[in-house]
Amino acid sequence: MTDEREPRTAAFFDLDKTIIATSSSMAFSKPFFDGGLLTRTNAIRTAYAQFLFQVGGADERQTNRLRDALSELIKGWEVSKVEAIVAETIHDLIDPVVYDEALELIQHHHAAGRDVVIVSASADEVVEPIAGMLGADAVIASKMGVKKGKYTGEIAFYAYGPAKAEAIAALANERGYDLSECYAYSDSITDAPMLAVVGHGFAVNPDRALKRAAAEHGWGKLRFRTPVALRARRSGSAAVVGGILISVAVIVVAIALNARRLRGRGR
Repeated sequence: MTDEREPRTAAFFDLDKTIIATSSSMAFSKPFFDGGLLTRTNAIRTAYAQFLFQVGGADERQTNRLRDALSELIKGWEVSKVEAIVAETIHDLIDPVVYDEALELIQHHHAAGRDVVIVSASADEVVEPIAGMLGADAVIASKMGVKKGKYTGEIAFYAYGPAKAEAIAALANERGYDLSECYAYSDSITDAPMLAVVGHGFAVNPDRALKRAAAEHGWGKLRFRTPVALRARRSGSAAVVGGILISVAVIVVAIALNARRLRGRGR
């Protein structure tokens, strides 16, 4: 007797700038600073890195810059303290920047009987609570090196580029997903392997390179425009995150204008 059950399937979602309108790691800069993990200098550096990530796109250079900055930054931090800060502030910081369209899509996949898997280059300690908040069924995230309860600054597994696709294939083998019937969503060309490993790839708010790849591979294209904060008119915590970015933007513009003046004097 043949097994006529429908194959098990899943929808794989990138996190940063796909489900949420920011970098998940950088979103916690302020509470990490308030908790004594970040110095003022490092807080400015992380805000600047986040600004570049926002305006420059999550290409390989920007993503690697974020990875290197974060791995060096968290060296020596107590894992338990990071987990506690994330747990205490996650709703204030992440709720307002989740795309409403992403939430609807997650609900649609669950209603269709598919698992939802969050796939992110951010650290597991950050991604797991966000995934739980979103009702995801599984997580693929970067694993940071830990010794005696503290981060070593090394990365045991970096969920990035081809490594995402490999991890998806391994999870599919473990759970029995039929990848030809699975879905994947991302904003960045660095996740092209992730979109290619499933039968239904979608570029969300894609960068230029991903737009070209989507056209070549026949992937769908989606535009997410509305963070939950805008729909619900919640401004409190969103203003905190936005304020950091605006402040950095002002600094960058001031530097650019000052450099222009200096060049003018030199002529």
